Amino acid sequence: MKKFFALLLTGVLAFGVVGCGGSTNEAGNPGEAEAGGDEAGAVTLKIGASPTPHSEILNAAKEELAAKGINLEIVEFTDYVQPNLALDSGDLDANYFQHEPYLDSFNQEHGTELVNLGAVHYEPMGIYSTAVTDLVELPEGAKIGIPADGTNGGRALLLLEANGLIKLNPEAGISATKLDIKENPKNIEIIEMEAAQLPLSIGDLSLAVINGNYAMQNGLKTEDALAIEAADSLAATTYANIIAVNTGNETKPELATLLEVLKGQTVADFITNTYGGAVAPIV
Repeated sequence: MKKFFALLLTGVLAFGVVGCGGSTNEAGNPGEAEAGGDEAGAVTLKIGASPTPHSEILNAAKEELAAKGINLEIVEFTDYVQPNLALDSGDLDANYFQHEPYLDSFNQEHGTELVNLGAVHYEPMGIYSTAVTDLVELPEGAKIGIPADGTNGGRALLLLEANGLIKLNPEAGISATKLDIKENPKNIEIIEMEAAQLPLSIGDLSLAVINGNYAMQNGLKTEDALAIEAADSLAATTYANIIAVNTGNETKPELATLLEVLKGQTVADFITNTYGGAVAPIV
């Protein structure tokens, strides 16, 4: 009987040794359950963007970013306010639709602390019309639409000045407003409206000064413009479109990689080959 219990105890102990080691899989390879960790560890970045060209440029970068372990989720916005509010609230990791003067103005107005991570491209602003084919034809008292926000409005006024339609206070610079108009030989009426509405209202205006992205979204091309910002203008050096992030996130490696790819050759070639000068890469 003692011999029987001794044999039984030996079997139980042997079973216990074999039954342990839960990290060993059916093939007997410890740790294989953790395979695929690289894929599971991919980072997802949620980026807010205007549909054209920003969302398109981000889509052109998706494959290269995926190869670097970053999945890009693009959220499209059709205005200039919501993407900054969404970034400030933490609903986005970054956004891509604006230039730095607009960002600075937004921070001041809304008490936000968003920062410029880096510039990606530049879109020349243009003067468009369905009423006249040459600026010399502009009638007395013509109605000209410009963006209502401070920075884009100032930019539009500088473009009107560059084409001899008005003269501004030279000290106003990019912050110019209607109050800075010192000479108005044709007594034009400046009408401020949401930037996105300008292409839709072009038929009700003599001229509309339209941001590049909204022009493209509505089928307007740079060759359709009666005038366009010069490459060496103040606007060209000031109004580059940027990636914006929350303060404190500037050093996140995944955001640094995002900017690196967006400023790389693949994206630069896409911009050059796609937009025919309406968008220019900053490399």
